[in-house]
Amino acid sequence: GLAAGVNLLEAAKMANAAAAVVVGKLGSATVCIDEIIAYESTQHHQEIDQKICTFENIEKKIVMQKGLGKKIVFTNGCFDILHRGHVEYLKASRAEGDILVLGLNADSSVRKLKGDSRPVVSEDDRAYILSALSFIDYVVIFDEETPYELIKLIKPDILTKGADYEGKEVVGSDIAGVVKLIDFVEGKSTTKTIEKIRS
Repeated sequence: GLAAGVNLLEAAKMANAAAAVVVGKLGSATVCIDEIIAYESTQHHQEIDQKICTFENIEKKIVMQKGLGKKIVFTNGCFDILHRGHVEYLKASRAEGDILVLGLNADSSVRKLKGDSRPVVSEDDRAYILSALSFIDYVVIFDEETPYELIKLIKPDILTKGADYEGKEVVGSDIAGVVKLIDFVEGKSTTKTIEKIRS
């Protein structure tokens, strides 16, 4: 890990994961990087908090993932009152690559976009709930109206947005290698959920 340019802490974590894999084998054994990655993916359900990143530590994590040859996918949104449409969209986004980074609008950013009555769920709670989904690798909260600075920081291979962006300019498309538009699940939205509760 150190020889590949990973910092001491990340190299130590990788060595610890490698040791965890090796002790499960019979006799003297070696371990390959795919086994380490598979092991770490089984631990994700215990590491929800570790998926929530700042701008500073997401950059380090993405450098490491790119060093392992991983294809990085980025998407963003408010994701207020999580519903099936959100889950289907995020699952489809993750299927476009190896690592899904979700840029999450901070509460202040949601209010600018949706009005003073939103969000219903706070940014910390939204980040925690989204991090519990197995196909989301990292969540980063951003305060700006758009995630352009975050996209510029991680330089994703693929950018995903909803199909309603057909014919529109997608923020960060000048940075990402590819932009993929994903169909929404018809009839599923936070606004409709709120309307149903109110009625």
